[in-house]
Amino acid sequence: MANEYEVLVLGAGPGGYVAAIRSAQLGLKTAIVEKEWWGGVCLNVGCIPSKALLRNAELAHIVQHRMKEFGFNGGEGVAVDYGVAFKRSRQTSSRLVKGVGFLLKKHKIDTYEGWGTIQDKSTVSVELSKGGTETLKTKNLIIATGSVVNLLPGVTLSEHVITYLEAILSEKLPASAVIVGAGPIGVEFAYIMHNYGVDVTLVEYLPHLLPNEDEEVSAELEKQYKRLGVKFMTGTAMKSVEETGTGARVTVEKDSQSQVIEAEWAIMATGFKPRLDGYGLETLKDLAISKRGAIEIDERMATNIPGVWAIGDVTGKLMLAHVGSAMGIIAAENIAGVETTTLDYRMMPRCTYCQPQVASFGYTEAQAREAGYEIEVAKFPFQANGKALGLGEGSGFVKLIHDKRYGEILGGHLIGPDVTELLPELTLAQKWELTAHEIARNVHAHPTLSEALLEVAHGLEGHMIHL
Repeated sequence: MANEYEVLVLGAGPGGYVAAIRSAQLGLKTAIVEKEWWGGVCLNVGCIPSKALLRNAELAHIVQHRMKEFGFNGGEGVAVDYGVAFKRSRQTSSRLVKGVGFLLKKHKIDTYEGWGTIQDKSTVSVELSKGGTETLKTKNLIIATGSVVNLLPGVTLSEHVITYLEAILSEKLPASAVIVGAGPIGVEFAYIMHNYGVDVTLVEYLPHLLPNEDEEVSAELEKQYKRLGVKFMTGTAMKSVEETGTGARVTVEKDSQSQVIEAEWAIMATGFKPRLDGYGLETLKDLAISKRGAIEIDERMATNIPGVWAIGDVTGKLMLAHVGSAMGIIAAENIAGVETTTLDYRMMPRCTYCQPQVASFGYTEAQAREAGYEIEVAKFPFQANGKALGLGEGSGFVKLIHDKRYGEILGGHLIGPDVTELLPELTLAQKWELTAHEIARNVHAHPTLSEALLEVAHGLEGHMIHL
């Protein structure tokens, strides 16, 4: 006899496990199926372990290059041990993964470790990792199967041609690496590796590092990476990559000129695509799939098939862990028929944890103008922020954009020390239709990095205080 549920979640990443918890909180009998990574890529081999490695890399940079600035002797030549950093990253990941298991148990959610295959919209067969199979019945199926690396045509993975996965699970670093793709994963790995002595070259097809960010932010990051000594090539296409047996040979082209770069590793950081294969989605014959290969959903997270829902990367909306979690909560609340909200994906926060950090939401300046807005822009540098100077991190700025006519906040773009922590005030203001006037009238503690938000808001009001 099949086990029966009101909600069954396929995939236990940041979207899936959160959807399961919220469903259980709302009194729905809930189960979740996961083959390998409880907590998803994010907790196991993505967001969390990479942040631990980035922290170690930041400290490695300070102890090797900035000790005298802070009054410590013997900084030059200090040995740094990547093996220790790797071990700490795995411990950090393991602790949070165990926490997910505890939360699922706490909320009395049935967990099935194995591969789930959809038989029809209300039936999933699970090939259990421990052996045997289980047949699960459900009134509501939430598909949260995530994404896979989107490799460029002609790329074959091998010992030395790898993705983020092999890189983050390697206890040792190579002597040299070419990273193809300068989005968040590419620039973060470049920062980590460079500060542990790896000869790194970033290759980006588009004109800037972090090409989806505001151009001024990208230009500032490029300036800081040049200062660090990180090599990068923008406006450059990768034409081919091949395994050599001892490394990788990458052929790139810029302005019709070809160049061959040889390195121990070639890391493909070329983005992700929804993970659809192997889950029996073909049995859902009418399921709407977009041209981009993503499951189509409405604002409730419902597909076009009643009782079938989809959240997170598999929908192709915005492939970020926190967006997947928000989608999971909304899906559960819509299933339960309780009050909920909707998401404006353009206004979701976006974070990159290189140094300096990059954070943003909403329209870039160019996008706002292209959309037809008459805008005003204010920018405040961290060089004029007392807390940033005290930290010794005065590079970067906060940039805020609003609609001149109504004062509506259209976007924010930040680069500098810990700016990812500053985003919530701005996204909260935007969501609840506050303007620069309200931000400027909110008293900010001194000295804090958040005073940069105060200043840039005053700037949109026409009276920046400290610049």
